[in-house]
Amino acid sequence: MNSFNDRKKAFESKYANDVEMQFKVMAKRNKFVGLWAAELLGKSGDDAENYAKEVIKSDMEEAGDEDVVRKVQGDLGSLATDQEIRIKIKECYGKALNDLAA
Repeated sequence: MNSFNDRKKAFESKYANDVEMQFKVMAKRNKFVGLWAAELLGKSGDDAENYAKEVIKSDMEEAGDEDVVRKVQGDLGSLATDQEIRIKIKECYGKALNDLAA
């Protein structure tokens, strides 16, 4: 019975670790997207960092990427299309995974 409990705890620990890692990847992805958008908007330094934080916070509104797309598209207007933003989100996801894996 002790072996079963140990195994259960190991699975729970792995699940918690996986959820935490996914949260970190998404936050980092959103930061990269925010920094990209900030550059398009002509922001730099602290202004760019603050904008990236706004993008990270916007991802808390609903499940999925639509809240991030909506935030960035609303701010960028004609500077980037919906498709360009979605492509950049995918690129930034890969970059975030690589950064956190290193």
